[in-house]
Amino acid sequence: MHISSLKISNFRNYDLLKLDLNPNMNIIIGNNGQGKTNLLESIYVLGLTKSHRSFIDNNLIKQNEKICKIKGDLVKNDMISKLEIVLENKKKNLKIDNNNINKNSDYISNMNIIIFYPEDLELIKGSPSSRRRFLNLELSQLNSNYLIILNDYNKLLKMRNDYLKNSYIDQNYLNILTDYLIEKAITIYKLRKKFIDKLNNNVEKIYYDITKLKKFNIKYKSSIELDDLSYDNLKTKLEEKFIDMKNQELKLKTTLVGPHRDDLEFYLDDLNLKNYGSQGQQRIAIIALKLGEIDIFKQYKENTPILLLDDVFSELDEKKKNNLLKYINDDIQVIITTTDINNINKKVIKNSKIIEIKNGKVKGEV
Repeated sequence: MHISSLKISNFRNYDLLKLDLNPNMNIIIGNNGQGKTNLLESIYVLGLTKSHRSFIDNNLIKQNEKICKIKGDLVKNDMISKLEIVLENKKKNLKIDNNNINKNSDYISNMNIIIFYPEDLELIKGSPSSRRRFLNLELSQLNSNYLIILNDYNKLLKMRNDYLKNSYIDQNYLNILTDYLIEKAITIYKLRKKFIDKLNNNVEKIYYDITKLKKFNIKYKSSIELDDLSYDNLKTKLEEKFIDMKNQELKLKTTLVGPHRDDLEFYLDDLNLKNYGSQGQQRIAIIALKLGEIDIFKQYKENTPILLLDDVFSELDEKKKNNLLKYINDDIQVIITTTDINNINKKVIKNSKIIEIKNGKVKGEV
């Protein structure tokens, strides 16, 4: 899949931008602060309905404006879909082919995006919530049912947490809430663990090919052991865990078991990169993570995702840049931002569309 054209209005520092894009490599160049990252962000929002940089939609609307629009023509299996998102006064309107879409789960899985941006280092250095958010966003793209189940789980979790705050607890009612929560948790665990297992099949080789360092892997830390993903095993383990944590939950008045407590850890040769990795090693770990997703999207969606790479070449030496570029094939649309085109292999430049951005406008093509 690829975006053939993009139109944005009143988004961040853009008044109006119309852009035709190459189905393969696109390179956005410009000095810092000109709007390169904002351009990638608009594509991300078009695909996932929310920003990777801001939790508040109104922050995306240009200052002193009331409404912003993002439109794009998505080409998939030789068919064109017209996607549109309108943000206005804390409201969000989603459209596909001019038809209103009321559920995010019906919209998100249409356009698949993998993004790397410098702040992705928080996936390693930041809180567990940032890593769970990553898992949830990627799985929502791969499986529209995942987002429905996750929303149901979060509603049940809130009900259970609210009930635990009561001075009197009816154990029968609490058990009912727990049973419902377990049913949703089982599906979430299965999908998350399978996704991480598939990532681990890819990321070790990618990390080695870029750095020549061995034994990179991702560990999924959950409330229960996930060695056996059968329904009966997961149900039994969750029920036992809730029994074990009962007194502590009643004391702390919150749910201590479930996928909302899970985490990811990144290891290189048995060393946790969060505690012992250099910033360079952490950066390559995230790049390997994102490149490792490409084959998974191809497998699940039978289509290539769109790859957004924001300032991916900074802090990489020439050898690592070239090793990274080997993983970007001609069958995938890539949009890269950079401040210096000399950072990029000349063969890549020759086959790319080059777009220069200055002050939120296309200055011209090189």
